[in-house]
Amino acid sequence: MNDLFVSSSHQSGIEEMAAPPIAPQPVLGAGIHTLNALFGATCYAPQKYIRRWSWETYWLTQGIWCWLIWPIVGAAFTIPQLGAVLAEAPKTPMLIAFLMGMVYGFGAAAFGIAIRSIGYALTYAIAIGLSSVFATIVPPLCRGELADFLSKPGAGWVLTGIVASVAGIALFGAAGRLKEIDLQTKSENHKTEEFSLLKGVLLSIVAGILAGVYGCALDVVQPVKAVAEKFGAGQWQGNVAYLFVNTGAFVTTFFYCLWLAKKNRSLGELTRLKAGPERWGLWANYLLAFVTGTLWYAQFFFYSPANLRMGKYAFTSWGIQMSLVVLLSNLLGVFLGEWKGCRSRTWYMLVVALVVLISSLVMITYGNSLGSM
Repeated sequence: MNDLFVSSSHQSGIEEMAAPPIAPQPVLGAGIHTLNALFGATCYAPQKYIRRWSWETYWLTQGIWCWLIWPIVGAAFTIPQLGAVLAEAPKTPMLIAFLMGMVYGFGAAAFGIAIRSIGYALTYAIAIGLSSVFATIVPPLCRGELADFLSKPGAGWVLTGIVASVAGIALFGAAGRLKEIDLQTKSENHKTEEFSLLKGVLLSIVAGILAGVYGCALDVVQPVKAVAEKFGAGQWQGNVAYLFVNTGAFVTTFFYCLWLAKKNRSLGELTRLKAGPERWGLWANYLLAFVTGTLWYAQFFFYSPANLRMGKYAFTSWGIQMSLVVLLSNLLGVFLGEWKGCRSRTWYMLVVALVVLISSLVMITYGNSLGSM
């Protein structure tokens, strides 16, 4: 499996690249990851405003943007001589990344079902927590570089930060579950019959591992990134990866949504809205789906510039960004009043989670800085 996870230092033709290598700047890299996480934390906010569309109609429409159109447009505008890059690059990593993207598509569906079973907070805590660990540790482990990383300066800070980030995500999950309990007791009409702990936890585990597969796929396609770098892509070299990973996810999404549309007889919603009490236009749903897909893609469009600046511990990028998504999504929830009416113990748990997760990000960034000196 080593040939799939090839480090950039072993790529042929690196010496021929048109642009100088990106200097390690972990603080700037973490800042860009924060911007990415802001996109990721808000990308599904438009979903609550969708009217008279079935879930599969919305999911397919936004998926056309984030997993098909934008990856092609992004690569075309940021990868010089894209056709020559694809012709010269090895084909096996492209195929493997595409297949891994298809697998990730199943994880996205499992995530959606898990939310209905155990709620948003627990699903995010389990799935994002597993994804962070899986996609952070597996690539360097498969390349045989993990032991080398652990011997570098700052490794202790990085490892401690990774453990703390998982703990922080778990605490956010606990706080979120307490919030759901608090708000349930204040709503006589709140429905809890869908709650199924075992089903939800199992689906969240599946979703977390398969989301981690997406992160690993970005590493698998490293040989293709190296060719893009040689042709002058510089910090944007990572955008070539989404041509394979995202389109793989779209294929799974396309067939799954078509199956649901046939089952629910909802395919006609693409051209005509169901009857409803409120005034609403079909164009509004398409606009909201466009915003969702654009924000989802934006969180990865700037992923490569952030990753390349993380220095010797660039493998921590996925964990940093996923932790930031959890942090910012919860802060956004506070800003929007979603925690209003919660008891003091819930607020206490939320504050502790914030402190732990922010501390973990500081530790990882500091460790990256030490390793880059």
